Amino acid sequence: MYQPPHFQETRQEILHGLVRAHPLGLLISNGAEGGAEGPVANAIPFLLDAPSLPNADVPPKGRLRAHLAKANPQWRLLADHPLSPVLVVFQGTDAYVTPSWYETKRETGKVVPTWNYAIVQVRGMVRVIEDQDWLAQQISDLTVAQEGGREAPWAVTDAPPAFIQSQIKGIVGLEIEITDISGKWKVSQNRPTADRVGVAEGLESEGPAASDMARMVRSWGGIES
Repeated sequence: MYQPPHFQETRQEILHGLVRAHPLGLLISNGAEGGAEGPVANAIPFLLDAPSLPNADVPPKGRLRAHLAKANPQWRLLADHPLSPVLVVFQGTDAYVTPSWYETKRETGKVVPTWNYAIVQVRGMVRVIEDQDWLAQQISDLTVAQEGGREAPWAVTDAPPAFIQSQIKGIVGLEIEITDISGKWKVSQNRPTADRVGVAEGLESEGPAASDMARMVRSWGGIES
């Protein structure tokens, strides 16, 4: 990932926060040896385990858990090449930025459109897991992570046990030990202060859909609300 210094984000708690807020990651791995299809990619939801204690059974940079359908051929490619690293991309908030919001446009006219975004890339070694107890725990944890904030959360135990067991038989688990995690927060930090203010105000004027990016421009750009 191209990383100009002013866009680079290295704080692990910030990187982990984006993964948890946007858990649908794009899992990218190598295709079959000699195959013409090239890399293989699938979007799947992930759980992130972060180290909480010095002796916790979690790598220092964290661990990802997920599952794939057995009908998805990517898991067999992963199982056949257990030492091949994988890449997982988590896309956060993004927004188009018009030059009309820049003070520089009024001063010199020397401006062009751009796109703001936050993104995290994770690399690591993957382990394919077919243990039924592991899979049951993984889908339960994933459900709690997504349902926990709802007024009437659905639980795996709400479905008939035999049905859940039949579903588990149709998936395989993935566990990725994170060896590298990098982030890019391209949120107008490279612009003069007046331009950053204009971008934040412009995004805010576009309503709730752009409000998250407006907050990021203010936060990372050091702009008071």
